[in-house]
Amino acid sequence: METKRIRVGITHGDINGIGYEVILKTFSDPMMLELCTPVIYGSPKVAAYHRKTMDIPVNFSIVGSASEVQDGRVNVVNCMNEELKVELSKPTSEAGKAALLALDKALEEYREGLFDVLVTAPVNAQTVWPEEGGFSGHSEYLQERTGEGKKALTVLVNHDFRIALATGDIPVREISHVLTKELLTEKIAAFSRSLKIDFGVGNPRIAVFGLNPHAGENGPEGTEETEIIVPAMKEMINKGVQCFGPYSAEDFIGAGDFTHFDGILAMYHAQGMIPFRTLAMEEGVNFTAGLPIVHVSPVHGTAYDIAGRGIASESSFRQAVYLAIDVFRSRCMEREISAHPLRKQYYEKKDDSDKLKLDTPED
Repeated sequence: METKRIRVGITHGDINGIGYEVILKTFSDPMMLELCTPVIYGSPKVAAYHRKTMDIPVNFSIVGSASEVQDGRVNVVNCMNEELKVELSKPTSEAGKAALLALDKALEEYREGLFDVLVTAPVNAQTVWPEEGGFSGHSEYLQERTGEGKKALTVLVNHDFRIALATGDIPVREISHVLTKELLTEKIAAFSRSLKIDFGVGNPRIAVFGLNPHAGENGPEGTEETEIIVPAMKEMINKGVQCFGPYSAEDFIGAGDFTHFDGILAMYHAQGMIPFRTLAMEEGVNFTAGLPIVHVSPVHGTAYDIAGRGIASESSFRQAVYLAIDVFRSRCMEREISAHPLRKQYYEKKDDSDKLKLDTPED
């Protein structure tokens, strides 16, 4: 029996960056079309421009909606009513508007159940909503529009190396004010749940970083560890979650201790991103845990400096597609197991012989 191919919704990101290049390079490999059916939300004309500029050998079908896609083909849903001007390497408001139009169209069709997972190409946050101080990010945008009351957790992933971020893209001076026991217990719980359901880790071990240098050293370097982080960890340990620390980030990463854990919780963006990019930049991806939608994106940005030169690596984008598919399958398996749990078994002893009963006894 032939299984249904997973449909991967893809937003084109910033048209002046490397988004189309890494998308088209990824699906120029025929084996990718055996794995899934790509549905690109963007502009067929812009896609054709990038394909020609960098001589990428890939054909695509233009469709009006994901309901019309063809398996075995790269499909492009036209989200633009107007002509777009491509200005490679330049941040423009037109590119920002085009990125948001593609994302909104993709989310509209996701709600209709027309594709299974979402992979987003990089955007320039400042061009999407310049009048409002910039785009807050894909995770926050998806949380607001698809979260159903659930909170997003950003997890940086490269195979078994996973770093979750307790706080988002906020100024360093605000981190200590945002960091609370309630926030950390929420993030640790979400991370543990994601490791189980999305990554298939039965009983995850989570390492927790400290906030201050040397993890506070019990006070001299700061008190957040003793007043916030440790109490949050103790609460989660009492609930059966395996979390350890707090560890000094530089010592922990430098000594290679991360290999003994299923995931790491960093306190702020740079604390997690710097070691991750150092160790896993080429194939690392951003995964948005905690939401009903499966969302993954490459770890790199728009890379204006190399846009249009044909030298951008598609490795991170390809890995994003792989991870989205793996997480979708893992969630499907979890739902199937939960829907058909094993019946309780008990022994009924009436005499000297034990009889195995497969029916649940009535109280």
